Amino acid sequence: MIANPTLSTFDETNIFFDRAADRLKLADGVRELLRRPWRELTVSVPVRMDDGRIEVFTGYRIQHNGARGPYKGGVRFHPAANLDEVRTLASLMTWKTALVDLPYGGAKGGVQCDPYKMSQGELNRLTRRYTINIEHLIGITRDIPAPDLGTNSQTMAWMMDAYSQIHGYTPGIVTGKPVELGGSVGRDSATGRGVVYVMTEMAKDMRMSVEGGRVVVQGFGQVGSWTVRLASEMGCNIVGVSDISGAVYSPSGIDVDRLFRHKQETGTVTGFPGADRLTNEELLEIECDFLIPAAIERVIHAKNAPKIKAAVILEAANHPITPEADEILNDRGIPIMPDILVNAGGVVVSYFEWSQNLYQQHWEADRVSEELSKIMTRAYGAVRDTKKREGITYREAAFLIGIKRVAHVTELRGFI
Repeated sequence: MIANPTLSTFDETNIFFDRAADRLKLADGVRELLRRPWRELTVSVPVRMDDGRIEVFTGYRIQHNGARGPYKGGVRFHPAANLDEVRTLASLMTWKTALVDLPYGGAKGGVQCDPYKMSQGELNRLTRRYTINIEHLIGITRDIPAPDLGTNSQTMAWMMDAYSQIHGYTPGIVTGKPVELGGSVGRDSATGRGVVYVMTEMAKDMRMSVEGGRVVVQGFGQVGSWTVRLASEMGCNIVGVSDISGAVYSPSGIDVDRLFRHKQETGTVTGFPGADRLTNEELLEIECDFLIPAAIERVIHAKNAPKIKAAVILEAANHPITPEADEILNDRGIPIMPDILVNAGGVVVSYFEWSQNLYQQHWEADRVSEELSKIMTRAYGAVRDTKKREGITYREAAFLIGIKRVAHVTELRGFI
């Protein structure tokens, strides 16, 4: 494959969609229906800042496909949350929810802002105005938002309250809420827990040892930090970790409890005593058993893919590997477990939360973990078996399963 710098992230994602569509021999009309977002909304989000001035942000809610159920997808607050990025993530949610067999479609939302430069009051006002501007598109059986990059359970509490001011108390309108407002226990750790479940199953099939396995995690946000913690508890040897400020590396292993204390005290993982300081880019090239990019998109590309020394890559971030890099790594024999499986734990437990809200139930932590393990393990098995049967990559197998399920339901419902 020749690198094409003009391709958008949505175009890059559709490279994998087209491969699956070709293998499935989808009719042209069905292919176009599944490829395109069903609805896209762009809104202006005016916010009165703490200094009295009014700043207008741009927000989006993209509903990619709703054939299998209500739209489902997070809301991110980030300077790069533009239309192309949100559209890409919405499409990935469609294939992700289908792959793990949840009764959802795919959506995504975003506001272009830097939440780390805004006060709590400003974020509150931003969230409420954004929610009001999209409230005619969302609903407990229509579209259920969740937290994503730059948002959290507090953001979801504000969204729920803003929606409830119009429609009455509606805890099921969002997932990822505080437990006190109907959130599910285990939601904070869900994506990271899903990562380690997939890693464990993959290691079994590849006859690799999780205990003592050298793990590198790029990113120390919600997903990365929980992945580090849970992998360490399983006996993995965490040799490299990074956050936005840089990376730390210790070939003998990092004391995870001390690392968390250091992060809490200093606000960063860099400067951790006894570890070498690296850049985020250098961290990706460390020799390890399991490389887990858990930060942002396109971090592994054509230039650094030849330098990757991991035995296995698990994509905890969305779209962290470009199509060119994917091809290079496949040619080098490095297995890649794709994002639409690896990071699906979050939406799985969001589904549990939504179900609990609908039936006014409360699950215990053990039940959440047990049910999450069942779904992630079953989805992994389907991907593994499809890969072997079709003679394709894990990514191609995951897309094939998800797209086939959406196409089948599209036909059953008579959309075409």
